[in-house]
Amino acid sequence: MKDKFEELRMKYSDFIYDKYEIIDNLDNYELIYYFNIPNLEEFHHKIVIPKKIIKRNKIDKDLFNYIVFNIGMIELISYYKCVCSPNIIIKCGYLDENQFNWFRKIYYNGLSEFLYRNSINININNFVNFIIDGNFKKYSKVSFDSNGNLICVGGGKDSCVSLDLLKNEINNACFLMNAKKPMLECAKITGYDENNIFCVTRILDKDKIIKLNELGYLNGHIPISAIIAFISYLVAYLSGKKNIILSNEASANESYVKDSNINHQYSKSFEFEMDFYNYTHTYFSDDINYFSLLRPLTELQITMIFSKLKQYHSIFKSCNLGSKQDEWKWCLNCPKCLFAYIALSPFLANSYLINIFGENLLNKENLLNDFIGLIGKGENKPFECVGTYDEVNFSVNYVIHQYINKKQKLPYLLQYYYDNYGIKEIDNSILKRYNDDNNLNNYFNKIVKDVLNNG
Repeated sequence: MKDKFEELRMKYSDFIYDKYEIIDNLDNYELIYYFNIPNLEEFHHKIVIPKKIIKRNKIDKDLFNYIVFNIGMIELISYYKCVCSPNIIIKCGYLDENQFNWFRKIYYNGLSEFLYRNSINININNFVNFIIDGNFKKYSKVSFDSNGNLICVGGGKDSCVSLDLLKNEINNACFLMNAKKPMLECAKITGYDENNIFCVTRILDKDKIIKLNELGYLNGHIPISAIIAFISYLVAYLSGKKNIILSNEASANESYVKDSNINHQYSKSFEFEMDFYNYTHTYFSDDINYFSLLRPLTELQITMIFSKLKQYHSIFKSCNLGSKQDEWKWCLNCPKCLFAYIALSPFLANSYLINIFGENLLNKENLLNDFIGLIGKGENKPFECVGTYDEVNFSVNYVIHQYINKKQKLPYLLQYYYDNYGIKEIDNSILKRYNDDNNLNNYFNKIVKDVLNNG
């Protein structure tokens, strides 16, 4: 694949960010992006933002345009990865050298899994060069009034915990991208309605990407949370919100490939969170903050808290494969489903879990390889948004002890673990850890510490 990578970079040396348009319709703004790989394909990418989200009395058109331009800089990665051109030519806006370095870093680290799985080895400094083609003025950041929280909702257990922790806050709204039923229901059950659920539609030029994939061009995972970050910033600005609140956890910082920095969740990591916070405060404004409310916690701690929020249990969904179906369901055959089941197992009865998922995933022999990867005995961690090796091993050991104490037969995967690795004594301190590498102020820190201490 490395030869293919080098061949494509030689053949398609330039990727062009040609222009963007903001179409002012009666009920929405359509943001249309025009990207071009000369002698290969042109792409038209669209984002639709409903005007009902606009709560700000006055919109700074220069800031609006500059955020939209920057969204294009991160959106282009979906198309750029087809050939990974050494040059990105920008024909519609200005970036300085520090911004070039910033985007080079997110492209490189955000595509680390993509590079790894395509057997591509290249230095970050050689990965991409940026060229401004045109005379554009430098944008200067502005100040404006903002208040309240924009909570990003994905439909999984993490955002449900954030929704519940902030349910008594005033002036909240929810941000949903390409909203599906579980996302909407999680927001509505917390008390939100059409007036404060902001749904943005993101439309890939999908047929052209699929065609290139079928022809053997490069394909792989992109840093989708970085895309969500930029779009949520625009929504926060238009709706007058002060805080963009994510539900990314400390566990997202762990590498997926041993002895490397390759991270499927890089754009959910604390490193990216701080990079994006600093970028927006340097180039947009100091008046909107971007942070993850759950950063002090691990996936396991979040799952412990979520296990008590039974109002969400029949609604939430975390399966990426299942999300691609017309009705979002648990596929029951992927690492993400298996991890969710394992993580919940110490806190909920197995019969209760079977009602949520539909079957006992710990009995599925076809999930053995995924299980081995999750416990850290495989070549790498499964490339899904899952918890750390320590969390999985804690949960597995905890549940094995439960079965043994009740003199019950172990399910297949737990029996495999017991036969091959034995069991360890349970150290519950893992449930009381607090990660101080976070971007929370004292007010939000207290909210998280209180729920953890009361758990």
